[in-house]
Amino acid sequence: MDIVRPYSFDRPLFFATLVLLTLGVVMVFSASGVYATEKFHQPFYFIIQQGVGAVVGLALIIGLLPLRRPLYENPFVVHGFGLAVIALLVFCFAMPTINGTNRWVILGGLRLQPSEFAKIALILYLASAIDRKREKIRELRHLAAPLAVTSLVTILILREPDFGTGVLVFGLGLVVLFLGGMRLKHFAGFALVAVPFLTIYLLSSPYRIERLKGFFAPQQATADVTFQVDQSKLALGAGGLLGVSFGWSTQKLYFLPCAHTDFIFAIVGEEFGLVGTAITLGLFVLVFVRGLVISWRAPSLQSQLIAAGMTLYLGLQALLNMTVVLGLGPCKGVPLPLVSFGRSSLLANLIAVGILLHISQRKRNVRVKP
Repeated sequence: MDIVRPYSFDRPLFFATLVLLTLGVVMVFSASGVYATEKFHQPFYFIIQQGVGAVVGLALIIGLLPLRRPLYENPFVVHGFGLAVIALLVFCFAMPTINGTNRWVILGGLRLQPSEFAKIALILYLASAIDRKREKIRELRHLAAPLAVTSLVTILILREPDFGTGVLVFGLGLVVLFLGGMRLKHFAGFALVAVPFLTIYLLSSPYRIERLKGFFAPQQATADVTFQVDQSKLALGAGGLLGVSFGWSTQKLYFLPCAHTDFIFAIVGEEFGLVGTAITLGLFVLVFVRGLVISWRAPSLQSQLIAAGMTLYLGLQALLNMTVVLGLGPCKGVPLPLVSFGRSSLLANLIAVGILLHISQRKRNVRVKP
């Protein structure tokens, strides 16, 4: 049994989240104002959408914190949420194709990206499955269901197609299973079996091959393949130490594609310089460290795995995004958590933070014998 002390949550994590969230709303407006004006005749279009996502996400956190029973550990909630996410992932293929992909479910005026919530659903399911089986998880036959669910979710996301998110989800699933007691030989064996399939899928698309060529041999790639990363580096270089000042970025004026989404970190670097990017990186490091501390102090195996999974989800996604922006990795289309534009992504990020904050309030109830 454990006890919950409402509103005794981890203050550093909450502070870092609020600062990153504020930075994201401000930078989305700066990076998208001109584009929103020309496309929607409304300069505040994207910041309003981002603001709605932020308000809804914060409301969910506020509603979650005072709860004494963790909903994210309730089997009915976990399995219901997981089945709903899988159903939405399948439903994506019945939706109209957008930019050659089937990543969104569109209902009325609402557009939802289920793959963002799949990360949370998978972590919750795996933590629940491991907690139920405990020591049995070291046996291969008890890994069948968790591995099957991880593979199913990964395949559905890859088919959208979204290779970056698919690989991230697959990696998260394997790491959570390993932390929960999966033997190293089983971990390595399943990873080795999956690598050829992922490699074949990666090389089955010409544009992904071109992206790899643009990263490993940029001198041999065409200019349009390396264009995004080249413009991203120009933005970061133009920012220098202190930046060109807020709102004065030139790369966002149709030079840098996806300036308010996947490459928003480059606009942060251009407008706030090395100082701004270092502070942003420092805030993500703080989120990651506090998440690990929360996981270490969590009162049960299930809450430890959930906290570790949510921490890795936020930390790895931030790392993947920054490596692309800095030209240290091939383009993957992964947004920067809490900062990039995207209501689904932002809402999923805030749900993950809310779960971490709630776990930080829970203490093991240790009874001392008289």
